Parts: sequence; structure tokens; C-alpha cells
Amino acid sequence: MTLDPDFNLYNPQPLLIVISGPSGVGKDTVLQRMKERELPFHFVVTATTRPKRENEVHGKDYLFVSKDEFARMIEANELLEYAIVYNDYKGIPKQQVREALASGKDVIMRIDVQGAATVRKLAQEALLIFLTTTSEEEMVNRLKARKSENSEGLALRIATARQELKRIEEFDYVVVNSDFHLDETVDTLVAIIQAEHHRVSPRKVNL
Repeated sequence: MTLDPDFNLYNPQPLLIVISGPSGVGKDTVLQRMKERELPFHFVVTATTRPKRENEVHGKDYLFVSKDEFARMIEANELLEYAIVYNDYKGIPKQQVREALASGKDVIMRIDVQGAATVRKLAQEALLIFLTTTSEEEMVNRLKARKSENSEGLALRIATARQELKRIEEFDYVVVNSDFHLDETVDTLVAIIQAEHHRVSPRKVNL
């Protein structure tokens, strides 16, 4: 067989990467370490109606918007997916994702398990990675250690997290984020992404 001299055997496509998992598994911490390493990804900034926490920066950690503004974004079909998460709205701005993919960059989204399922319906070639802890007990202990909610709110988070653990089979990969092994977790995620770029039949995301 003679190949066209202009034919490129290796032609990686930008990936749409979803990092998800229950509360307490360290999704935000993992993404923060990835950003600190200045990895060549576009990290989607999620829009949310929840109040800004201390040390959070608008436009960097989240896009903090009012419920009226969020409603406008829904009406204008500006969101890839959105959901109510513990009485507040969170959503992924569609245009931000499209522009990043068009630039050739891999796009990383941190969303809940419900949102991951929505993205898979919209983009079947999205790469879904489930982040978890060594055990359910460890996950519960992390949630309790936060001390950021009253007993009722904590019970709701724990119950929701336990249900989300059961949906692991909806994902392509699972990564365990063990205590004191943050860099190892990031290394594993990067290795998965690199391996995906070497697939014979690459994922091609259309949005």
C-alpha cells in the first residue's frame, strides 16, 4: 500500500474531558493542582448562583451570577448543561467550550454525576473520568471534616454522594484520589488524557 506523502498517521483531536464524582472526593483540589502545574488544558469556568466563598475569584474559580442572570442564560440557550446542586444552580457556558475546542485545546469540565450524564448525551465522544476515594467511609469522613454545613445539609450530601457512587459504570475511567497522594492522582489523569490522544480511532467531539 502506498500512502499519500501528505497523509498524517497521527492527527490528535481536542478532547472534551469530564471530571466528575461524588462530593468529598477532591475534584476541586485535583483541578487546582492541575492548574498549578500549568498543564496545556482549558479549564471551563462554571457559572453558579451560589454565594462566593472567601478567597474565590469571579471568572477564575466560578462565574458568580444572580438567579435572574442564570435564568436569562437558560432562556438564551447559552448553557451546555445545568442543574440545581444543593439549592443553587450550576451550568457550563456553551460558547466557552466551543471556542476552546476550536482552538485545538483539550477542554476539562468539573461537573457532578448528573451533569456528566447530560454531557454524554450531547457529546457521545466526550471522555468521562470518575474521581473517587479509597472507600465510602473515607468519602464520608472527608465530608464531615469540612464542617461547612449543618447536620441536615451534611446528611443530604452524604446520601447524594452514596447514590452517585452507584453510577460509576457510566464512565470511561475511574481514578482513586487517596489522601496525601494528590500529585499521583494528577499524574494518572494526565496519563489517561495522553493515552486517549494515541487512540487509533480518536474521539471527535461535535457540539
